[in-house]
Amino acid sequence: MFAAIDAAYSGIVRNEGGPFGAAVVKNDRIIVVAHNTVLKSNDATCHAEVNAIHAASKKLKRWNLKGCTIYSTTEPCPMCFSAIHWAQADAVVWGTEIPDVQRLGFNELTIPAPRMKKIGKSRVRLKRLFMRRECLELLEDWRMLNAQTY
Repeated sequence: MFAAIDAAYSGIVRNEGGPFGAAVVKNDRIIVVAHNTVLKSNDATCHAEVNAIHAASKKLKRWNLKGCTIYSTTEPCPMCFSAIHWAQADAVVWGTEIPDVQRLGFNELTIPAPRMKKIGKSRVRLKRLFMRRECLELLEDWRMLNAQTY
């Protein structure tokens, strides 16, 4: 999670997107880290998790992320959870949750990952509120910048 947080800060200082980072881990080794690049790319789909999936798939030279865990600073939105499901990652671990970023003004859909998992019968394991304090600090640091939400 530290790597995902660092990636988020990296994107924040360059004003490339919101306060979101992700890391893909396989066999206790970080494969890739990524951050949100919605503002840099002018592409609403460039969330940290999607960027991480793209980079990990390229690096591993395969479409699926079996055997991998995705660490995300914030609970995956429905788009990102779907991408994690389709990539067949073993698990996703996150720090803050959808209501935390809604309070900052982000236009989030209020469908939590556990509900998506249940409705879609996904096999992706979930671990929530991991390193929550550090991830909340990230959100607070971003809030202090009065940066753009979307």
